[in-house]
Amino acid sequence: GSMELLYADQFSVDYYENGYVLAEIPESGRYLAVPEGAAVPAGLPEDVTALCRPLDRIYLAATSAMDLFRSLDAVDQITLSGTDAPGWYIDEAREAMEEGRMLYAGKYSAPDYELILENGCNLAVESTMIYHVPEVKEQLERLGIPVLAARSSYESHPLGRMEWIRLYGALLGREEQAEARFAACVDALKPVMDQTPSGKTAAFFYISANGAVNVRKPGDYVARMIEMAGGRYVPQVSAEEENALSSVNMQMEAFYESARDADYIIYNNTIDGELDSLAELLDKSSLLADFKAVREGHVWCTGKNMFQESMGLGDMILDIHRMLSGDGPDPGEMTYLRPLK
Repeated sequence: GSMELLYADQFSVDYYENGYVLAEIPESGRYLAVPEGAAVPAGLPEDVTALCRPLDRIYLAATSAMDLFRSLDAVDQITLSGTDAPGWYIDEAREAMEEGRMLYAGKYSAPDYELILENGCNLAVESTMIYHVPEVKEQLERLGIPVLAARSSYESHPLGRMEWIRLYGALLGREEQAEARFAACVDALKPVMDQTPSGKTAAFFYISANGAVNVRKPGDYVARMIEMAGGRYVPQVSAEEENALSSVNMQMEAFYESARDADYIIYNNTIDGELDSLAELLDKSSLLADFKAVREGHVWCTGKNMFQESMGLGDMILDIHRMLSGDGPDPGEMTYLRPLK
């Protein structure tokens, strides 16, 4: 039988007798999870990579996957990291590194092959950044280490990104846990998704060092989260730049023209460190003082951990929904958003 996907379109999973699982990821490859102690089938097609369970010595260079492994209680199956301890906002990952249960094995573009081999690594989970350094992927494969490139960042639906927990659950043999975790996230959102949209507008942006404003394209998953929360995303920049990037830079004057009347603005605080006050935001551009949301006290910002916590997208949607509904929700109810005063 095959797994029925609800929101994801960047992978598929088929189940075979005796516990074999075949996963297909477009442009990454096909992967056969082989049950513990079972044989790799003879005559496997050349484009199928065998993954022999237990996959308990994983080199993880795709930061967004860590939270999915944490949700499967499988952090201990990752023994090598492409992010060093200070770069992790996920406590379990940082603690594992501080205690030496997970070692830093170099970033995706310059892995420590010797350490990876010594560690007996049995799977490298990479982000699509690995395509920029094809020689690294080839070298890992030459050393006998299967490489899986996660394409969750290509999922246009926020719940599609979270649904990747079902892929990792299938590969690790933890389907039940994956199904339960994913179902809980979807169930928590149902009441919000069934509501009539508030019609309130919200912008999500950050200001780069050179003063340009970085905004999401309308089809991007952050824009979709705002819509799922009952809001309308602004600015509706044209998506004529057909590149894979989900965001686009615009000049502050253009941003002012298109977003000054937004009911709410959310500053993306994950990029250049934490803003602590509204004054610090206004220091970045005096034009912001004239925004409706600034005058009405409807300015929020994200926490540092938002992009590493892939399973938190549902909580982020609930945060945005609380923000949009009414006269200042209790910041204590929020997971990722906080008001800038």
